[in-house]
Amino acid sequence: MPPVIVAIDGPSGSGKSSVSKGVATRLGFEYLDTGAMYRAVTWWALDNRVSTEEIAGRLGECAIISGTDPEAPFVTVNAVDVSEAIRSPEVTAAVSRYSAIPEVRTMLVEMQREAAGNAGTGLVAEGRDLGTVVFPNANLKVYLTADVQARAQRRAAENAERGHDADVADAHESLSARDAADSGRAVSPLQIAPDAVEVDATFMTLPEVIDHVTKLALEHS
Repeated sequence: MPPVIVAIDGPSGSGKSSVSKGVATRLGFEYLDTGAMYRAVTWWALDNRVSTEEIAGRLGECAIISGTDPEAPFVTVNAVDVSEAIRSPEVTAAVSRYSAIPEVRTMLVEMQREAAGNAGTGLVAEGRDLGTVVFPNANLKVYLTADVQARAQRRAAENAERGHDADVADAHESLSARDAADSGRAVSPLQIAPDAVEVDATFMTLPEVIDHVTKLALEHS
């Protein structure tokens, strides 16, 4: 039997990571944070001063490994663990630019599909183009969203935990800009797949969202 694929898309700050890890743990599935892969490429480019114009020709220098254990996910670049470094404000500010490059997306989509093929029982993957591009035949497609103000409050809290800027207004501005960039890019824009189940988590607790998506996944397995 091929692995069951649960694809969770949505804008930044909607809770995709926490929900996806929770659902994967409940189901005994593997977990893939595709956004972390784009952040890893961005981190590598910034660290090596590789411009958006140069990166297509230098991607062979960037070896990414993404751990799929929902209890202990990680991402490495050239054997260096960058799981925390990729969450820096600098990477956050630049990731949309590097993510929009066709060659970057082609490389990472191939890696994401390979991870799904090796997932055993199943995979819960989170991102922005999974249901529309990467896994068009996923067993379940979820579009997880929330009001931008609620997302800004969550993102500010996450930033505070990491010792970064925790201003809600700044987070609101950053998320709004990221939404516009992700939805407006020419290659694989953020959009809701026609057959996706939309889940608005604005007024739901994290356990409630995990319960809801887990139930949907069981119904579609």
